[in-house]
Amino acid sequence: MAILITGGAGYIGSHTCIELLNAGHEVVVVDNLSNSDIEVIEKMRSITEKELMFYELDLLDECKLEGVFIENEIDIVIHFAGYKAVGESVNEPLKYYYNNIAGTLVLLELMKKHKVKKIIFSSSATVYGNTTKVPISEDFPIKPTNPYGRTKQIIEDILMDLHISDPEWSIVILRYFNPIGAHESGKIGDDPKGIPNNLMPYITQVASGKIDKLYIYGNDYDTYDGTGVRDYIHVVDLAKGHVKALERIKNFSCLDIYNLGTGKGYSVLDVITTFENTNKVKIPYVYTDRRAGDVSKSYCDPIKALKELGWKAEKNLEDMCRDSWNWCKSSK
Repeated sequence: MAILITGGAGYIGSHTCIELLNAGHEVVVVDNLSNSDIEVIEKMRSITEKELMFYELDLLDECKLEGVFIENEIDIVIHFAGYKAVGESVNEPLKYYYNNIAGTLVLLELMKKHKVKKIIFSSSATVYGNTTKVPISEDFPIKPTNPYGRTKQIIEDILMDLHISDPEWSIVILRYFNPIGAHESGKIGDDPKGIPNNLMPYITQVASGKIDKLYIYGNDYDTYDGTGVRDYIHVVDLAKGHVKALERIKNFSCLDIYNLGTGKGYSVLDVITTFENTNKVKIPYVYTDRRAGDVSKSYCDPIKALKELGWKAEKNLEDMCRDSWNWCKSSK
């Protein structure tokens, strides 16, 4: 039996593939490489010294995607694939609604056709929107403030309806907070194409001289230093959360939702200062306007994942900053 990983060459997907391979699972990856690189596949093989199957295709290509189900005995799907930039989603909402939702529908129809009824979905803390209090638990109201977050909400709703219609579907929805860091080998990390949308790759590109300074989007938020506060989690901890979710979905017929985060909030300035102190590198920055759709603070209550999955984040912000810089230097 194999695990199908959509978007498996991407940042979170590739780190999850490594943890799954190291745990002895058979892995099949599909990715259209729109925001990733084919070299990641070989790097995963190098890190784990294990083989995996890779198909370069888009989820919207139903015919090619069905070929993957025909050629492999798929047992479980972990669904990462989708566009993910908040700002871009505000400017190009139709692109996000079509790609993220239609691609998921194609995937689910093929899963149903081939009697694969176990799925772990890569959701996001953006579904909570601008909450009035923190920490955020899974029972908080869902009020996304941007099209990207709304695509995640809609897909969650689709999965819930699917489970109601057929309780044989086992579904785990993982709401990520803010993954940063890189694999300790320095061989894979967050390598977005074009100007980064997320904080840490932006910092590393400034540190490496690719970009002259960091733009901080907003310094007038209702936080202790005016910059946005987020729950930053090491990507390897996040990947290990999927292995724990896999154990649950294999053993239970379920519909479960879990926050994956550290439960601690760090501001943009906290991350910059920690990166500078940990790596002995200066990060010049300037303030600019807020980005549309961003919220002031977001960090989670991770207790449910601890109680039910036996998972908790182990790495700290210094680890995240050190591994991010190590990856950046190694990838030059």
